[in-house]
Amino acid sequence: MDDMEKTALNDLRILDLSRILAGPSCTQLLGDLGGDVIKVERKGHGDDTRKWGPPYVEPSEGPATESAYYLAANRNKRSIAFDFEDTQDQENLLALMETADVVVENFKPGGLVKYGLDYTQLAARFPALVWCSISGFGKTGPNAHRPGYDLLAQGYGGLMSITGEAEGEPMKVGVGITDLCTGLHAAVAILAALRHRDATGEGQLIDLALVDVQMAMLANQGTNYLVSGKSPTRAGNQHPNIVPYQVFEMADGHAIVAVGNDAQYQRFCALIGLPDLADDPRFATNALRIENREIIVALLATRLRDIPRDELLAGMDRNNIAGGPINTVGQILESDQAQARDMKIEMTQETAKSGKVTMIGNPIKLSRTPVTFRHPPPLCGADTEDVLAEIAQAHRNEQTS
Repeated sequence: MDDMEKTALNDLRILDLSRILAGPSCTQLLGDLGGDVIKVERKGHGDDTRKWGPPYVEPSEGPATESAYYLAANRNKRSIAFDFEDTQDQENLLALMETADVVVENFKPGGLVKYGLDYTQLAARFPALVWCSISGFGKTGPNAHRPGYDLLAQGYGGLMSITGEAEGEPMKVGVGITDLCTGLHAAVAILAALRHRDATGEGQLIDLALVDVQMAMLANQGTNYLVSGKSPTRAGNQHPNIVPYQVFEMADGHAIVAVGNDAQYQRFCALIGLPDLADDPRFATNALRIENREIIVALLATRLRDIPRDELLAGMDRNNIAGGPINTVGQILESDQAQARDMKIEMTQETAKSGKVTMIGNPIKLSRTPVTFRHPPPLCGADTEDVLAEIAQAHRNEQTS
């Protein structure tokens, strides 16, 4: 049994009309799970992120055209380049939709109408098609017309107001976290819609908004507001509901201390040589430690600055207290943990000077239908001729059947 036969989604075809990160991360995930993803790019332009560098993959010849950013979300896809204003290319895309199960796009609401390629124009023609539309604010509401970018969603959606130091400026997360979480929500929604399609024959529209996803991501911070009526504020690396649960300066660096309950707190105080703090009535419970946060954090911080990081972390591990280091990106991707979990992979790429590209692996581990890495991120339009030939062959088969 080959890899395609083992995968969970090998009988699905996904047309990916999206670009940047939210949509492409969704379709890459579906591709890793076995889906046949056809990336439909604007002829002469391609995905914007192809040019978002440096760094770029060093090419075997000619100028560099594939950025590291583009590589992050576009493996397991074939690329076709169409001119959306060209009548023949529009017909080719409609012919592809005849063979597709899913369309993913992130045009602004109404942006495909002028090409005759919007869901509202095609739903009757393709009643079984699952159509996932990703935008900044969704198809309804006062901001539906506004463009959507991850940074704007983090700001508008409240995340930046609770990220950063208390006295510092609002901060974004170090990666496009709203885009990535929107991609994950999109993949879940698509699989749910496909289950419904398989049961009833009915496709449907999925309307996903970056800002909606960002509001959902507020999680406990959002419900903290809904329960108390008070908006959470920035608190650096401290946790709003647990103390101590933050970064501390050590004698030779920084470490994370994540004391999750009162029993761990008592063991932690004993470990660092402050047993009196475990019995102090001001800090006996997590609720009391939150009430007296400034006092207990200051006492712990003073003591921890005298303890080497690795000594503390080893002691916490022995005593079943949660904590850990703060690795650089290089440290974690070169770690034995990353190697053991196949989180750094290599794929053959003929257009790269080295003949390969190194990428971050998929975290999903399935025992019977594992993810596969079949196609490196494609050059823009590299598969146009092959896909057009498939369309023509499918048309001939229909005529002779």
